Amino acid sequence: MGWLFFLLRQRSFLYLMLIINTAGTIYGYIWYKQQLSETPPQFIAFVPDSPTASLFFVFVLIGFLVGKHFKLFEALAMITLFKYGIWAVAMNLFVYLETGVLSIYGMMLILSHLGMAIEGLLYAPYYRFEMKHLMLASIWTLHNEIIDYVFDMMPQYSVLNQYSALIGYFTFWLSIISIAIAYFFVIKNQTYKFELKEL
Repeated sequence: MGWLFFLLRQRSFLYLMLIINTAGTIYGYIWYKQQLSETPPQFIAFVPDSPTASLFFVFVLIGFLVGKHFKLFEALAMITLFKYGIWAVAMNLFVYLETGVLSIYGMMLILSHLGMAIEGLLYAPYYRFEMKHLMLASIWTLHNEIIDYVFDMMPQYSVLNQYSALIGYFTFWLSIISIAIAYFFVIKNQTYKFELKEL
């Protein structure tokens, strides 16, 4: 694993990650364009889940490149990258089980969102967020559940509409798991830590 963490801290690799996540963020907001056009203004910040998660990570990467910790963004990125990465994988597999069809586009969404979940975890030894940042990020994440499943602002998967209550229940517990992972990998774990000066 030493070679992996050596690669992760190379500035050239960080720039590559920044380019990939910036492009993915822009594409994600474009993907949500239709839904955002129909979204009441007070809910707009909470609708584009995955691109906002990757946007948080863009700020984290910029921080790494300039030698700073943007701790709240680190907490938000770790929780939401894992949560929405796994969520999108699960929903696309659910669509496949429901329709019997997995398109190339669906496979691309599965792979790209799985990458989101993994990248957020891989950089955990570099994060330095504290409990206060985790609490704020947790409030954001759980508040997003209310917006999505009480005010009906969840991402649009028309073939899964009949399962919205079940999906909401799954998403709530996925949020709890994501928050717990952030706590154990960053705050509780003090064994594997790398300094920004190594970047």
